[in-house]
Amino acid sequence: MRRVVPARRAAAVKVVGPVQWILLPALAVLAVTLLLATPIKVFGLTLPEPVTPLILAFAWPLIRPSVLAPLALLAVGLVVDLFWGNRLGLWPLGLLVAYGVVLVSRSYISGQDTRLLFAWYSGVTAVAFFVGYLVTTMTAHQPPSLIALFFQYLPTVLIFPAANWLIDRFDDGDLKFR
Repeated sequence: MRRVVPARRAAAVKVVGPVQWILLPALAVLAVTLLLATPIKVFGLTLPEPVTPLILAFAWPLIRPSVLAPLALLAVGLVVDLFWGNRLGLWPLGLLVAYGVVLVSRSYISGQDTRLLFAWYSGVTAVAFFVGYLVTTMTAHQPPSLIALFFQYLPTVLIFPAANWLIDRFDDGDLKFR
């Protein structure tokens, strides 16, 4: 007696290209940076100015290591430096160091609980801010205010849900990279 095996359906593979997971998030991060720099005061306080590209520097190596991601971080960092009036190279260096730290530790971070991802994100953000602090101290021959640094670090850490959403959104985007 011959057993009939039902035919399997072909699984639809959703291919996510660089436009979806690199270009659009980079433009969104730059738009949020521009939006948060508007001179609006709420109860006498200005809007926070987090370093939003750190979302990308944390999420991209976890989503998929790529040659395009560091190039995009370099471009986004240069735009942020020009926009904020920093010395060129301050945030590209910080973003690339953060990207490198996450890339090297990718095998430990991938697939972990959200709380652990938040701890890693906080640590990587601290490393990027430390690099920025060192570069600013060396170029200005004077250390920046640690209080001001903390008040930029805190909102940057608090935007972690955006990085977590980006990881969840694109993590299973292309099965050929699994």
